[in-house]
Amino acid sequence: MLRNVTAIAVVAASVLLLGATATPPPIPDDPTDPVRASEYWLDGAKIREAWKTTRGAGVTIAVIDTGIGKVPQTFGDAVVGGTDVSGTGTPDGRTPVGAVDGNHGSWVASLAAGRGAPDGKGMIGVAPEANLLSISVGFGAAAAVPFTEQVAKAMRWAVDNGADVINLSFTTNTLDWDESWDDAFLYAFEHDVVVVVAAGNRGSGTDIIGAPATIPGVLTVGGVDQTGTASIEASTQGITIGISAPSEGLLGVSANGEVVSWRGTSGAAPIVAGVAALIRSAHPDIKAIDVINRIIKTAMPVADAVKPRDPLYGFGLVDAAAAISADIAAVDKNPMGDLAEWIHFFRRAKTEPQPEPTVTPVAVEPLPDADAPTEAGSPLLPSADSLRYGTLPLIALTVPGILIALGVTAAARRIRSARVSRTPHS
Repeated sequence: MLRNVTAIAVVAASVLLLGATATPPPIPDDPTDPVRASEYWLDGAKIREAWKTTRGAGVTIAVIDTGIGKVPQTFGDAVVGGTDVSGTGTPDGRTPVGAVDGNHGSWVASLAAGRGAPDGKGMIGVAPEANLLSISVGFGAAAAVPFTEQVAKAMRWAVDNGADVINLSFTTNTLDWDESWDDAFLYAFEHDVVVVVAAGNRGSGTDIIGAPATIPGVLTVGGVDQTGTASIEASTQGITIGISAPSEGLLGVSANGEVVSWRGTSGAAPIVAGVAALIRSAHPDIKAIDVINRIIKTAMPVADAVKPRDPLYGFGLVDAAAAISADIAAVDKNPMGDLAEWIHFFRRAKTEPQPEPTVTPVAVEPLPDADAPTEAGSPLLPSADSLRYGTLPLIALTVPGILIALGVTAAARRIRSARVSRTPHS
């Protein structure tokens, strides 16, 4: 049970945190507020405990989604930049794109870094002092630009505009991805950005994990319910899941400011993205690969899950406080895989020029000299070849035939004469 695990594992209020400086003042937080009390993940994932060290200040989360609405209380000073790559939104990326999914980007952003009310009430995000970038994309008919092109452009824009963490709460329902994403995601990794991706939901028709959750190097997030059990409808499964977070009974602030209930790994991902922001805020010099490593190494274990990595839970349930405070050694490679290596072996290897084969010359003996030409003779006179192959064989066959014919004729005459001599005369 997620809540029970939290209750058992609560540590002392005074915690020594690596990279932390002075303890920040208490964050306005009223746990008795109905909305705030519904955010069970604040205690379940030990986010409130992590707030004793940091609330995400100095870190920027890029939300590549349908746009973050202009809700003053929730996103007033949070959104520091944005753009539209769909071809149908506004230049600042703040106008919701899509009649069906228009609020999706706002829900995601509110979970990651919603500000909450000054009196400690209302919905609050995991990293309420982190900055946000709003990059609006369009799904299906809500876009004038091909989706793969939108994502590639959005990734590069996010990196170039200061993103420390990128959140992608969507799936393509296919294991493969467009080649343009190779360089786009590699661009993010090479610029030390943490990329957090939703695993997808069975309830939405995703039976297996699809791209971008299959791209090596991203931190793929699976979903669990309020008890810490893998969600049947609001998650999926696959070997690329790295961590799990709540995906049921979630709250989100819509573009019009309304707080709604929703579910899906689209919500689990920004919870983890918020945790990544808390880590980067507490450890300003930490590398992206070490952020990911901290999250998976400090995950709360799940009973009966496959060790060390389960296709439903990944390495376990996210633990924000432990991810910040644990003494974890730095790593030299991304524990979620190496995209550059994958490209080399599975994409570029097919197009790299192959060495030309070495050809060894073969010595050929000279042909013998041709026969000297003979003098031309009269076509009416027989040649040696015509005598040998024509005239002589013809004579050899003809003469015996003539002799046999003459013998047969002579014999016939004798027989006829004998008959005549025996005939009686009248």
